[in-house]
Parts: sequence; structure tokens; C-alpha cells
Amino acid sequence: MSLLEKSEIIKKEFETDRAKAVSDAKPEAVEALRVSYLGRKGKVTALMEDLRNVSKEDRPAAGKAVNLIRQFIEGSIDELKSQARSWELAAIINREPLDVTLPVDEQKQVGSLHPVSIVRQQLIKVFRSLGFTVVDGPEIDFDFFNFSALNIPDHHPARDMQDTFYVDAPEKMLLRTHTSNIQIHTMLNERPPLRVIAPGRVFRCDNDMTHTPMFHQIEGFVVDENITFAHLKGTIDTFLKAIFGSTLKTRFRPSFFPFVEPGAEFDVECGVCKGKGCRTCKDTGWIEIGGCGMIHPNVFEAVGYDSSRYSGFAFGFGMDRIAMNRFALPDLRQLFEGDYEFLGHFPVHSN
Repeated sequence: MSLLEKSEIIKKEFETDRAKAVSDAKPEAVEALRVSYLGRKGKVTALMEDLRNVSKEDRPAAGKAVNLIRQFIEGSIDELKSQARSWELAAIINREPLDVTLPVDEQKQVGSLHPVSIVRQQLIKVFRSLGFTVVDGPEIDFDFFNFSALNIPDHHPARDMQDTFYVDAPEKMLLRTHTSNIQIHTMLNERPPLRVIAPGRVFRCDNDMTHTPMFHQIEGFVVDENITFAHLKGTIDTFLKAIFGSTLKTRFRPSFFPFVEPGAEFDVECGVCKGKGCRTCKDTGWIEIGGCGMIHPNVFEAVGYDSSRYSGFAFGFGMDRIAMNRFALPDLRQLFEGDYEFLGHFPVHSN
């Protein structure tokens, strides 16, 4: 059988199947029709692959015929997709109304806590046991609190539009990129000694398996006399083991942040592959949790603290990353998709 004959047969088969999809009047039927003809293993796809077996002399005519049938089917399915939206709307309109006066079935499954809420509650509990106070602050803030007072210069890449969401306002305002802005607000209003954590939402132009444009961060800082890096390391090690267990493997890596000196990043063993290396941890066996370091003297100067008398440390990390590793999730975006089946696996109450 020639390719031209096959094309005619497929066209007739499509017209029959199209009529069935129209009578079914469901978007699922349209999608099934599309896959059957235009999918990877569809009839039209197989027809196009058969072109390689046609002789050079007959290939132009055969190619034209296959293209015509493909264009015809694609156009018909596009029309059906438009109709499918109307079918879906009609089904909703004609659905039997819900009687809200009916008694509630007490056996129905109740909601559960979101993984980030579970982690947030656990973190606050741990830090409160270490003597930290929980402080809140603005999500839309001035450049001074988010950048300038934290020793982030005007030319720093973090200020670029591709990293920061700026608000169109007479004065330079933005959606905070970290909860470190609360550090500045607190130090301007209070005097040492300070031991503070600041959990909250932050915003950056980022979206992949381990990043989202809106995520949850917790900032922590301590300011007093004679505070050292050993205090910082001990604090981080304590809360990581409280969340992940005493056998958790952690590591510190030297890093640079304008608001601390010296600075470091801290990682935990990947909860998905247990350190063996996988797609989630990019085959390193480690998940970066956050950054930390000793508060830079320029930050103390911005808030009027005497850096010759006081020292301090600060750290910041993503609660979403903690939740991702705590519950061995392969993709951070699962936390924000609102999938009931996924969220239903988590407990109703935090431990």
C-alpha cells in the first residue's frame, strides 16, 4: 500500500474518531484523539516516519500529502480544543447544585499541616529553647534596610532587576530578598545583647527544582560582647541535628557575603539519595541550606553599634530547603503546587 493510500485511510479514520469525540463532548476525549494521531506513537507520526522508505522520485508528492493530512488534523484538533472549553463550562453550569444544608460526614479526611509550616514550627521551638526571640517585619521595604545597611554596594549583582522585584514607588522600594532586613530594623530599635530569629516570606526572580520566586527564609543573629565563630558553628550544628537527627552529616564551606566577615555556607547530606549523588543534589550528595558568618563592622556602623565593643554572628537559610530535605522531596516546586494528594501525606499536628 502506497503512502498516499495510507494518508487517505488515516484521514477517514480521523473523521470517524473526530465525530465520536464531538459526541462525547469532553476535553479528555479531545486529548486522547490528539495523542492517537499526533503523539509520539501516533498515526500521523508513523506516517511521517514512513517517508524515509519512499523513493526519491515519489518523495515530494508523498511528503506533500503527509503534510496536508497533518495540517488538516492539527487544525481540526485546535478547533476541538476551543469547543472543549465550552463543553467544560457547560458541564459546570449544568452540574447539580451542592446542598450546603446537608449534614457533614464526620468521617471525611481533615486537612493537614503544610510541610513548610511543620518545619517553621519545629525551628521556632528549637530556637526558643536556645533563648532566641521571634521577630516579624515588612515584606515590602526600603532599599536601605534590604541592601545598603547590610553593606551591599550599589553595583552588587543582587540589586539587578533579574534578581530583585522592585516596586514602582517615589522612593526606592522592593520585595525583600531575605529576612535580613529585620536584622536592621531590630538593631536600630534595640540595644545588645540580642538573640533574634526572623522567619518569613522572601522574593527573588528564580524558578527551578531547588528555587522558587517566593520562598520561606529564617534569619537569625546574635549580638553581644565576645561572640565568636565557635558560637555560630555550635548554634547551627545544634538546630540542624535537632531537625534532622544526631547522625546528620553537615559541612561548612568558606564563602563571601557582603554583610559578614568571615562568611561561610553550610550544607546537609541530601535526603533523597543519602549522600550518594542524584539529580536533586546535582550529584554532589549535599544540599546547600544557607549562609552565615560574623556580622561585618560596616553593618554595626549603619545601626550605630560600637564594633570595638560588640561582635555578633548572623545566618539565613531557606525553610523550604529544610522541608525538601527533611521529607526527601525531589523537587522544591511540589511545596507550592497545592496538590491535595501530596499534602495529605503530612500530619495534622506538628510534633
